[in-house]
Formats: sequence, structure tokens, C-alpha cells
Amino acid sequence: MSCFGGFGQQGYGYNIENLRGEISDILGMNRGHNAVILGAGNLGRALMENFHFERSGVALSAAFDVAPDVVGQRLSGVPVHHVDQLEEYLGQHPASIGVLTVPRSVANRIAGRLVASGVKGIWNFTNIELTVDAPDIVIENVHFADSLLALSYMISEVP
Repeated sequence: MSCFGGFGQQGYGYNIENLRGEISDILGMNRGHNAVILGAGNLGRALMENFHFERSGVALSAAFDVAPDVVGQRLSGVPVHHVDQLEEYLGQHPASIGVLTVPRSVANRIAGRLVASGVKGIWNFTNIELTVDAPDIVIENVHFADSLLALSYMISEVP
């Protein structure tokens, strides 16, 4: 904490409300980030229904898919558009974060479209490494298999 500045007072501790505000500033939670989800299948739906984006300072504005039975619906209050409308939507409603839950076969193509539309960060659940030719784009890869292997290792080491 001391790397980011002085937040407390020696002998008195921290003012919790001020500390929460400072941590929120450091993590960028107060910057009004907006996100879109690409892929409203099982994983995309699970994120929309169970992950509270707003608690992390991110507004989830829309989802995109190709399935006719999903496009035009609202899932957990989030409108689902056809992926063909992605660039038009982002032109009118800029997003800083794209959440990828699409099939691996289209992940790089969709990531490229997100980057070309001004998205600055990609939360990648596709289980492949994206090859985006843009050094200023931040990609956070989520690998479920790695997480499961780490858990397996940790419980195997417990006596």
C-alpha cells in the first residue's frame, strides 16, 4: 500500500471510506469503463447473470451473438445484438472493454474488430492466445484449465 502513497496515520490506522476510494482510483474503478460481451452462449450468459460488472466499476452495455434465438433478446437486462452490428454499435456507444466468450475459431477475428472499433482491453475467455497487432491493447487471458491444474497441484500438496 505504501507504494501508492500514504493512506493511513501511524498509530490510528486507516479511514476505511477514504481507503476504499483511493483503492478504487488506483484500480481504475472510478473511470467509467464500459464493456460489451461477444458471445451470449453458456459462458457469456453465466457472466451476465452472475458477475456483477458494476461492482468492479464497469458498465455492461450490450452483448453480441449470431444465434437467431438470442439476438434481439435481453439477458439479465443486457440487450443482445447481432455481431454484424458490432462496429455500428461501438461507433455510437464506445466501449473500453470487450469480453470474449466466442468459439476459438473466430476469437482473433472478433478481437481484431474490437480493436479496430476502439476497445482498449479484452477479457479473453476463449482459451487461446490472441494475436492482436496493437501494442497498446491490454489482453487479460482467463484459462480455466490452468486454474484447475493449479488447484489440483495445491490440494495434492496438502498432507
